[in-house]
Amino acid sequence: MAKYKSSSISDKWKKTNWLLEQGNLRKHVPYTETFDRKNLFSMLSKYSTVYFKPTHGSGGAGIIRIIKKNNGYQTQFKKEKSFFATADELYHMLSRFSNKRPYLLQKGIQLAKTNGKLFDIRVMVQKTKKGEWISTAVFAKIGSPGKIATNYNQGGSLGLFQPTLTGAGFHSASIQNTEKALKQLGVSVAKNFDRHLKGFQELGLDVAVDNKEKLWILEVNTRPQIYPLKFLKDKKLYHRTLSYAKQYGRLK
Repeated sequence: MAKYKSSSISDKWKKTNWLLEQGNLRKHVPYTETFDRKNLFSMLSKYSTVYFKPTHGSGGAGIIRIIKKNNGYQTQFKKEKSFFATADELYHMLSRFSNKRPYLLQKGIQLAKTNGKLFDIRVMVQKTKKGEWISTAVFAKIGSPGKIATNYNQGGSLGLFQPTLTGAGFHSASIQNTEKALKQLGVSVAKNFDRHLKGFQELGLDVAVDNKEKLWILEVNTRPQIYPLKFLKDKKLYHRTLSYAKQYGRLK
């Protein structure tokens, strides 16, 4: 069996800029900037919701959601909410929180809800023996009530794609078209990453579906987890992704 080796990059800002270079992918990227005072004030003037997220990080850790209110700004970290009367106060808190580590600011996307719960989509993209990219799994990450991240290790759960979108009010034809678009998006992103850095064998796209059914790439993971798929009642996706992973030496 081949030894597992796949390129990895943790720098979200670099990955965002790779996507922005390509016209057909740029339209799927929420407006993102590096965190500093000027960029924070600018984004707060334009958007009602902004996410503050570590440039290097995974699993939804370290993310703060900022919501603009009539009389100030409400933040939420995990389940803890705070309020700041001015953008200055907010900036100072975020600066302390970052502790000089690089952070990004990203325009908040109004996630669609399934049966009242926020969700986004994971698109698993893997390389075949012939070196071709294929989207091997599309499933939902459903948020835990009260949490701002949908990640499994943040208390979220996984859901099969079709039932999740049915629960969000999507019609059958729309679900099929969305799944097709997600798989195409996955392959396009994988080819983009390959052009910038050789050696990728797998990627996991986190994609938001907004209330107008537009797709937004929230993040591209270069070390996507496979094991949570074991906990779906239908094990087909788990066995499918694992069969491809074994071809390039990944066991779990």
